[in-house]
Amino acid sequence: MALELKFGSTAGMADPVPSIELFAHTDCEDLDLNWLTAKAREAFLHCLESAGSEEAFLSGLEGIEISVVSNETIAEVHGRFMDDPTPTDVITFHHGEILVSVDTARQEGPRHGNDVQIEMLLYIIHGLLHLNGHTDLVEPDCELMHNCQERILAEVTAN
Repeated sequence: MALELKFGSTAGMADPVPSIELFAHTDCEDLDLNWLTAKAREAFLHCLESAGSEEAFLSGLEGIEISVVSNETIAEVHGRFMDDPTPTDVITFHHGEILVSVDTARQEGPRHGNDVQIEMLLYIIHGLLHLNGHTDLVEPDCELMHNCQERILAEVTAN
């Protein structure tokens, strides 16, 4: 059974942030899902300020669904949609779905000097930037996106 946390607009109140739902589809007892969802809302606003290209979908989305999954699950999705059956950190779909691998965050976080919580937030920011038109397939786009996500991560975790 998936754990679901929702943060979003309140009826009758203007809110530039769409509904953001976080679903835990794997063991993530080492994560503070409330903190992660709240920080995803903050990151959304920063990502909106950093348009990557005309292929931006972020501002028009009514909702964003973030699924915390295992390496096994993300590898299956990676294979099905990108013809690469290996685990990866994050997969983003234009309709507002972001899959993040907690297993990859546990492995890669220490290499980047991050705990699993911060590494997961980095992956969410990366996904939000993809939704706002950023790409990381070629240089200099890759470097630009990396610098942008690091700046946003620093801003969101500073408070």
